[in-house]
Amino acid sequence: MSDPRTAEFSDLLREDRTFPPPDSFRANAHVRDERIYAEAERDPEAFWAQFASELEWSTPWTQVLDWRPPHAKWFVGGTLNASVNCVDRHARSHRRNKAAIIWEGEPGDRRTLTYWDLYREVQQFANVLKKLGVSRGDRVALYLPLIPELAIAMLACARIGAVHSVVFGGFSSESLRDRINDAQAKLLVTADGGYRRGQIVPLKQMADEALQDTPSIRNVIIVQRGDRSMPVHVQEGRDHWYHRLMQDASPVCAPEAMDAEDMLYILYTSGTTGKPKGIVHTTGGYLTGTYATTKLVFDMKDEDVYWCTADIGWVTGHSYVVYGPLANGATVLMYEGAPDWPQKDRFWSMIEKYGVTIFYTAPTAIRAFMRWGVDWPAKHDLSTLRLIGSVGEPINPEAWVWYYRYIGGERCPVVDTWWQTETGAIMISPLPGITTTRPGSASRPFPGIKAEIKNERGETVPSGGGLLAITRPWPAMLRGIYGDPERYVRQYWNRWGHDVYVTGDGAKLDADGNFWLLGRVDDVLNVAGHRIGTMEVESALVDHPSVAEAAVVGKPHEIKGQAIAAFVTLKEGIFGTKAHVDELREHVARKIGAIAKPDDIIFTADLPKTRSGKIMRRLLRDIAEGKAIGDTTTLADASVMAKLKTQYENET
Repeated sequence: MSDPRTAEFSDLLREDRTFPPPDSFRANAHVRDERIYAEAERDPEAFWAQFASELEWSTPWTQVLDWRPPHAKWFVGGTLNASVNCVDRHARSHRRNKAAIIWEGEPGDRRTLTYWDLYREVQQFANVLKKLGVSRGDRVALYLPLIPELAIAMLACARIGAVHSVVFGGFSSESLRDRINDAQAKLLVTADGGYRRGQIVPLKQMADEALQDTPSIRNVIIVQRGDRSMPVHVQEGRDHWYHRLMQDASPVCAPEAMDAEDMLYILYTSGTTGKPKGIVHTTGGYLTGTYATTKLVFDMKDEDVYWCTADIGWVTGHSYVVYGPLANGATVLMYEGAPDWPQKDRFWSMIEKYGVTIFYTAPTAIRAFMRWGVDWPAKHDLSTLRLIGSVGEPINPEAWVWYYRYIGGERCPVVDTWWQTETGAIMISPLPGITTTRPGSASRPFPGIKAEIKNERGETVPSGGGLLAITRPWPAMLRGIYGDPERYVRQYWNRWGHDVYVTGDGAKLDADGNFWLLGRVDDVLNVAGHRIGTMEVESALVDHPSVAEAAVVGKPHEIKGQAIAAFVTLKEGIFGTKAHVDELREHVARKIGAIAKPDDIIFTADLPKTRSGKIMRRLLRDIAEGKAIGDTTTLADASVMAKLKTQYENET
């Protein structure tokens, strides 16, 4: 494997600390026996069908899997509705008055929705959408803070067969515009604003900028999140207040019976070409995958209070804040704001306040917690926790051990999970009742999942490093890239044949069959668990009138995992200054979002290029990572590298 980051992880396989499940946890776990792996391997279709049968179907399926590589259909002929499975069946049961969502806003406001409350509000909003002309198959864009109305809107779309496309509230107006236009969304749901570190994010104002060039949008619904002093432009005939529409809506809306392969949602993720990819997930397989993994990976029980800290704007929020937990009838905690506002113990305060039992967060957050010190969690009673998890990127062993010791109290199993927007659900993870975990390893593929390490030629590597591939279809797998079927095949299924899914991640396999993830091997950066295409950032930089050319690479970052370093060539007669650096960073934030701001911007007269004009980002990554510069023999002018290395070391 050629990824230069591999060397950084070469010592991972020397990690020999092991942590078996506590006997008390194993005794009550859903999975207590290793035989589940053999049973799933013997008949994976029957394994998945068993979980699907625990859902509620309108029409039973006639075939579990129709696999015509690279296209899969799961639960062929079956019909169901995602909102019925996440809401109705619990509202009809002993869970009727159980808390479905416990929500806390950053200012401290609170709201609890029982399954019965959710049942009524989802139906009301489904009727609102229908009244505004949304029907089966239409796309609805959601641009909201992390508030209950976001989950309600998603489930209401699912109820009537509309396709939701959630856009992260931290994205810019241009990012929103591009996603609306790609999906040809008919309606937008947004809010007047949202809270972040004590500041109001003016979502409606940003949405208005996007709406100047989104001809497919017919109506906009505004959730009133802030107080009435927040300035909001309301365009007569197009814009409507959520609370006014809900006042007149009936709380009864019959669900659509959706084919298992009908589209549930589109979620955009960064790609290497600069244009975000609209990942398509369908109903039956996706719901089965998220239901099964939530139940087994988190050992979900009826009495649990479960908190996944991800924003719903990312796939983790779709699968493990909304669909997976609610399909399991869980009590889900949602929090709108930042982990360090107003103090660095906000998360620990909430775990204590609500008696959280399962906590799922990102290595980025864990590394920040480590930096802030052990005094913050020590102030709080975290004894209700029984399981803790990690998601978004590989976690380094020392962060894993700190998390286990100071948050889990050395009694909670740690589930370090690997998966992607495209996979829909967790693919590699410990099963907490049976897996002996190793800090830094995601352990083994989930039962029924077939993962392998391959070399560049596509040969399976029995141990050691290579490229991670999935060699068997799974229910929650993506079904395409919206509007671009050729790109779907080219991007994911065209390296070693149409029956092998290319993850784009590097990994190692140890002698015990444990997987150790190494991060991206393509030109997609993983910044604080968020995937950002280098081409997206480069395109944003070049969009600035002063920039002639830009090359972007990642470099290790103690907190974020990866940070962004940009090498920028300015147009003739323009000179780079500190003020210019700040201007370009803000320009990228406007074009993409604050998460994409480069940490370092280096102005350079020349970039390292081959004789054919290709920028050698590999060499730039060597500079950003402080490594010895690699082979420069293919460069048109090798002297460029020495100058750049000296300049970078002097300026950063």
